[in-house]
Amino acid sequence: MEQTIDPTLGPVLARTGDERAVLTSFLDFHRAVVLRKLRGLSDADARRRLVPSTTTLAGLVKHLTVVERNWFPTLLAPEPGDVYLTSEEDALASFTLSDQESIGGLTEAYERACARSRAVAASIDLDHVVPHPQLGEVSLRWILVHMIEETARHAGHADILRELTDGEAGAL
Repeated sequence: MEQTIDPTLGPVLARTGDERAVLTSFLDFHRAVVLRKLRGLSDADARRRLVPSTTTLAGLVKHLTVVERNWFPTLLAPEPGDVYLTSEEDALASFTLSDQESIGGLTEAYERACARSRAVAASIDLDHVVPHPQLGEVSLRWILVHMIEETARHAGHADILRELTDGEAGAL
């Protein structure tokens, strides 16, 4: 009997792909996991603080939206006025929600940021190097690996927060 692979598992499907296909499929998988953690929740549940820090499911998505914009368009394809955020203060502020922010708006903003990140990354060679204000220089390859780590770490946080919210756990 032939085993069927769930098509939502991009990294499994890219298992024999080239380096870019493997890196982008892992990043897209973790991006999707983060968004799945919001599915079916009310705005109140997504904003609920369940841990001592100010981390919430909605705040994680807002933070990851800022991170996507910071690492891809702002660093790799900056437009006039773009400023790369480097401070701990900026990072903490990116988790803070305004009263007007909703799951729908946060999801749309994250999806737009990810689409823009994909477009920027697709237009640049993996070996392309840009200056970084703290690290000296970084390549697109390094940025992709860093974003996989960043997004996967926060997907894990989101999984725990979702389990604490309603018992739902797991990547799918």
